[in-house]
Amino acid sequence: MALSDITDRLGRTIEGLAQPFSDPVIRLGVTGLSRAGKTVFITALVANLMDRGRMPGLRAAAEGRILSAFLQPQPDDTVPRFDYEAHLAALTGPEPHWPESTRAVSELRLSFRLKEAGIFGSVRGPRTLHLDIVDYPGEWLLDLGLMDRRYGDWAAEVLGRIGGRAEAAGFLAALEGVDAAAPHDETVAKRLAEAFAQYLRAARAAGYSDCTPGRFLLPGELAGSPALTFAPLPGPPTAPRGSLRREMERRFEAYKEKVVKPFFRDHFARIDRQVVLVDALGAIHAGPRAVEDMRTAMADILAAFRPGKVGWLMGLLGTRRVERILFAATKADHLHHSQHMRLTAIMAALVREAKDRADFAGADTAAMSIAALRATVEETVTHEGRTLDAVRGRLLATGREATAYAGELPQNPADILAPARQGAAGWLDADYQVMSFAPARLRLKPGEGPPHIRLDRAAEFLIGDRL
Repeated sequence: MALSDITDRLGRTIEGLAQPFSDPVIRLGVTGLSRAGKTVFITALVANLMDRGRMPGLRAAAEGRILSAFLQPQPDDTVPRFDYEAHLAALTGPEPHWPESTRAVSELRLSFRLKEAGIFGSVRGPRTLHLDIVDYPGEWLLDLGLMDRRYGDWAAEVLGRIGGRAEAAGFLAALEGVDAAAPHDETVAKRLAEAFAQYLRAARAAGYSDCTPGRFLLPGELAGSPALTFAPLPGPPTAPRGSLRREMERRFEAYKEKVVKPFFRDHFARIDRQVVLVDALGAIHAGPRAVEDMRTAMADILAAFRPGKVGWLMGLLGTRRVERILFAATKADHLHHSQHMRLTAIMAALVREAKDRADFAGADTAAMSIAALRATVEETVTHEGRTLDAVRGRLLATGREATAYAGELPQNPADILAPARQGAAGWLDADYQVMSFAPARLRLKPGEGPPHIRLDRAAEFLIGDRL
């Protein structure tokens, strides 16, 4: 074991020993795949935990046991603060708009003053519980799956997966004529890395989920560094020293050691509860291949977690495991409520493999369909002699009011998952449409948070037992 690993573990042990003598803390990780709505989820969750008029499904709120909830300075001085106030202003201002998406790790601490339930409430007095919400890009979470992979296996897997995708045409063309066994040429390496990054951006825009390495999409201060200048190359697993392939392999290992491992150590390994937000409707709209890609990504995400319950002794020693994981299909407000059960069933089917693994390890998992901020209202319309349950909202592109019918989701999730697993090019007898809505203009009453769909039930599952 390396000295740095021993030091890291010792630090977490000291932290774990100190925690029982201070106010308890829950660390809630919030992540999601592209366009899933992480920033909106955190903003709406905090707003509704502070003003709980729309949170009947959160038992502690319904029973009046939350005396107050207030924001405090975050405990990690080196992590940017989640800009809650700016994001809330964007969503609830006179001209509401969606805030900027997650581009790096950020954190926010929400503290509760709680009244104990039952006969002990009047004897023990109020207690304090801190909720540390950690926001990080879903692409970084998928990167954790790279930790136990060799470069050759990863390269072969990526090239086998993207061969039939139109988005990969440019990168595959750049690979033609490249001799992986030739001496390393930095110009060639940069050209291939940029072509691969362009493919990842196009794949994400097309609705695919397997867009790793994630820092290729969000490079930040690492832009142009050797750790982000590699790409998958075909060929045998062995190559001469000093060759292009050997250098690509070295940089792949550096990416894992210098980028992925610190993220796991400093942020991910300290998570107690986790919500994974998924734009399932967007994947369904993109087609069967995007749905299958999302399903496998969900399984990879669960493989990165260390799910299960930790005994009191291991807890004292600083061992952390993710106790509860919520997979939430977002944008439920794009559907009439009559279809929400079907969306939830599809979400549950998408994560069945991941859920079974987590349940076996002792974690509590759930699938749910939610809208952290409700942007539409429901209405019934008649079209070509049919009565349709639709939704109406402000179009993001024009600001005009429009009515949308996304299509009827099947009652049996297998009607979605079977064509996806078979690699079908499109849906046989269905057409699923997704419209982009802007946030609705709100008039909030005192004590009310922004309108939502099942955000209270999501909060109850994630933290209700600790409240």
